[in-house]
Amino acid sequence: MESSLQNTQDDPVLPSEEAPRQRRTTRNVLLGFLALFVVAAVVAGFFVFNLAHSFDSKSQKIDQAFPAESLRPTKPTTGAGANATNILVLGSDSRGASLNTAEQGGASDQRSDTMMMVHVPADHKNVYAMSIMRDTWVSIPGHGEAKINAAMAFGGVPLVVQTLEGMFDTRIDHVMIVDFEGFKSITDAVGGVQVNNPATFQSSFLKGHTFERGLQTLSGEQALAFVRERYAFADGDYQRVKNQQLFLKAVLAKVLTPSTLTNPVTVSNLVGKFSPFVSVDKGFNAAAIAGLAVELKDIRPANFKTFTLPNLGTGTSADGQSIVINDAKTVKEIAEAMKDDQLASYLDVHGLVH
Repeated sequence: MESSLQNTQDDPVLPSEEAPRQRRTTRNVLLGFLALFVVAAVVAGFFVFNLAHSFDSKSQKIDQAFPAESLRPTKPTTGAGANATNILVLGSDSRGASLNTAEQGGASDQRSDTMMMVHVPADHKNVYAMSIMRDTWVSIPGHGEAKINAAMAFGGVPLVVQTLEGMFDTRIDHVMIVDFEGFKSITDAVGGVQVNNPATFQSSFLKGHTFERGLQTLSGEQALAFVRERYAFADGDYQRVKNQQLFLKAVLAKVLTPSTLTNPVTVSNLVGKFSPFVSVDKGFNAAAIAGLAVELKDIRPANFKTFTLPNLGTGTSADGQSIVINDAKTVKEIAEAMKDDQLASYLDVHGLVH
């Protein structure tokens, strides 16, 4: 389970890594989660054609999002699990050669430091976003044990998918990658977002800026610093993940309102702002998202549930790395709950939903 332990150390430098890249420790997956449901909420509306065209033409397509079919679990064809949807949302650096290489299935210096598994149950009444700690020590196919965020560096997006599908024995239906420049743009596009900050801290990314405890209205630049911060906290990445989830809910609460979604100018601006910073698998186009929109038409911010994959705290690997210890028993239980379409019940029983 989550523990307020010391920060995990930065990952060892891979041969192709440089110091500036090491400092970009957070990959803002929050925009990807937001983008998914903003698009889903509007593409089935009155101005579907223009928005769908804008999203499809401006967003990037991942050349190779999935591993070979023979390496993947089979999706159920009957039962509730057949109608559930799993979407992997990853963060990235600003688009460059290394990200392009990762999206083509090649090894690169990209590391997916922030990742969420988004699970939509068969009844489509709620949406669950599971954050996975970047330093979780797992088995990466073909590379042995390593931190989970190294999977993209070793084998690009397909290896990330293969690693997670192997952990949960559950098929991932779609993949979305987002970089942080789009995150700033979407925050500013909605006029800033208000969060209830649980504790005062000094920002490591906005020099001289203090995030006071209590209600804060954040600009895009401030929001980025808020969700990236880990150095200011005794429990490092643990609090960072909590802040990311807190901010995500705040953004969704502002965006998924009638006043926003019925304003063509606002919605067009939102889609236009984030689309250039989003990459999706080739099957996750506007038409597919429109289909998801119909299924999620009654979803409201209160129906978005967030939690962090439980772990056994921090420790040290055999080669001296500071790691988050994987809780294999709980992973297996969550995997079974997702496949049986019983994730809601499992999370309620164990008190994991925030």
